[in-house]
Amino acid sequence: FAYLKFVYADDPFFARPRSLFTIHNLAYQGLFEKDVLGRIGLPESLFNMNDLEFFGKVNTLKAGILYATGVTTVSPRYSREIQTAEFGCGLDGLLRHRAGALNGILNGVDYRDWDPATDRLIPRNFGPADLAGKKECREELCRMFGLPEPADLPVAGMVTRLAGQKGLDIVCEALDSLLGLGLALVILGTGDQKIQDFLLAARKRHPVRIGIKIAFDERIAHTIYAGSDIFLIPSRYEPCGLAQMYAMKYGTVPVVRATGGLDDSVQEFDARAGSGNGFKFDEAAAGPFLEAVARSVRIFRRPAEWRKIVRNAMAADFSWERSAAAYLALYEKIAAAA
Repeated sequence: FAYLKFVYADDPFFARPRSLFTIHNLAYQGLFEKDVLGRIGLPESLFNMNDLEFFGKVNTLKAGILYATGVTTVSPRYSREIQTAEFGCGLDGLLRHRAGALNGILNGVDYRDWDPATDRLIPRNFGPADLAGKKECREELCRMFGLPEPADLPVAGMVTRLAGQKGLDIVCEALDSLLGLGLALVILGTGDQKIQDFLLAARKRHPVRIGIKIAFDERIAHTIYAGSDIFLIPSRYEPCGLAQMYAMKYGTVPVVRATGGLDDSVQEFDARAGSGNGFKFDEAAAGPFLEAVARSVRIFRRPAEWRKIVRNAMAADFSWERSAAAYLALYEKIAAAA
């Protein structure tokens, strides 16, 4: 984007092209020392606060926000969040300045890889019309993690990076109370050593209620999505998130913090109206997280209502066709701009 504006500005070939910059995670900004400008052929005069300078560094992500014709994020809510001090990572003022060029488009899922009706990595296929295969996946999931299958308790699953950004510190703080709600918990992931050690120690204290695998394994991940009843995503921030979309397709009800794409894709279940596909909480803290999980456990104990929310979740459409249509419309709008 900086090259288009400052290096090729007089080249007739580049006189008309429009550009679009997509931000996935604003926290990763590409910071370099000042001398990088000369080495990559950009004017050193750009090292000022109105261009690429950012707290004494060259910020390459800032260049995209400044110079692209349009800017997108991977969910509508994240596009609003990054204009605040809490989520803006020091660039919120610039993003507010460019708010008219900023759009949020929710990511999509490739259902060729994530569909319980055709998934070759799960023990038995199933669909919304016949959930018998999900029960078999639940049985296999418990065997994988060395847990007795809890006949009348929900199994909550997580497939995640073990990090504070993903809310694992909240899970650790709430763990005993979480088990007190009456559920079993399985977690697959790697990450922060302190979190790993805490979870492994908890597994020793609660061998029939907690299953932990410090790894990443695609077959186990798919089995968690297919075999769990509830899927936990207590992220502190989440630009989009795909895990909640995978979980819903497999009839596994998400409990998420209402941030970024989690908020855009999960609607709180309303038992009276029979609407909604999951459960949400606002504050990134143990108390609100536990309250949301408790709501999910209560509905799990009401079979008719639980069947309704499971089918609502499975009916949600997060295919790339919808996202691609939104991108195409934006491309056409940008291309038509004077």
